[in-house]
Amino acid sequence: MQAQRPLRTGYNVDWHSRRLTTLLENALAEDRATHDVTTLATIDPQLRAAATIMTKEPCVLAGLGAVARTIQIYEVMNPDVIGHAEVTSHIEVFDGVQLHAKQAIAVIRHQARVLLSCERVILNLLQRMCGIATETRKFVDAVAGTGARILDTRKTVPGLRSLDKYAVRCGGGKNHRIDLADGILIKNNHIDLGGGIPVVLPKALQNRGGDQPVEAEVRNPTELEQALEYGAEAILLDNMTPQQVRECVARVRRQPKHILVEVSGGITLQNVRAYADAGADYLSVGALTHSVRAVDLNMRITQALY
Repeated sequence: MQAQRPLRTGYNVDWHSRRLTTLLENALAEDRATHDVTTLATIDPQLRAAATIMTKEPCVLAGLGAVARTIQIYEVMNPDVIGHAEVTSHIEVFDGVQLHAKQAIAVIRHQARVLLSCERVILNLLQRMCGIATETRKFVDAVAGTGARILDTRKTVPGLRSLDKYAVRCGGGKNHRIDLADGILIKNNHIDLGGGIPVVLPKALQNRGGDQPVEAEVRNPTELEQALEYGAEAILLDNMTPQQVRECVARVRRQPKHILVEVSGGITLQNVRAYADAGADYLSVGALTHSVRAVDLNMRITQALY
């Protein structure tokens, strides 16, 4: 059997680090954190405080590193800040771990003004990321032992994709395409507009950059046969029942080379095991990011004793 080719081409760490910086700058600017009129009017600039971020329910942690990064960026944006943040957490608390209710995530020590002005941005990011990681872990646990992997999609909040997809990884899932440049996925609109699989698939194979994998979405057995005939390197089975997936997987497995099979459309916690048992390699779940419930967290800020 040939080694499996990935569904995406790679993760550019430097590019996404820059995107994270821009994202956090925009989040702080959106909240006008450096112009917090309530805090400026009521809190002594010399007052130091300690902020403890706590879980109010069980969850999988994601986004711990964004806490210090947010405050560091705020410090750059606000020249009146004195000193730097001290962020501490327990040695057993890190991204990807399961937390219980009322567990401390981190303690931040800084000027009280800084903590108050950054509080909502930090909590908004952490609550969403923990929600994504927690939901992803449920799906990962549901297919344990089958060999199937849980994938995310591009159904993310505009501007938050880097964090959304990082949270999926914290929950044990795998990222599909990071963006439109990250691998070729021929979907039904490409097929319909481009003249059908026999036309668009050879074009994609010929015109791809480097060794980008070419994946084709199919909606029925006829399109599956066309995709196999014209050289698809991965197959996306869209909106099929578990039994239809089982039949399509059996057909794909008769090919002389190993072709990855992904399934998408209507996958829930209630049926994901059935799709995994049908033999798919990957199961794409848009709900991990497009409609996830945020985890309930809070931040208790008290005057520092030193």
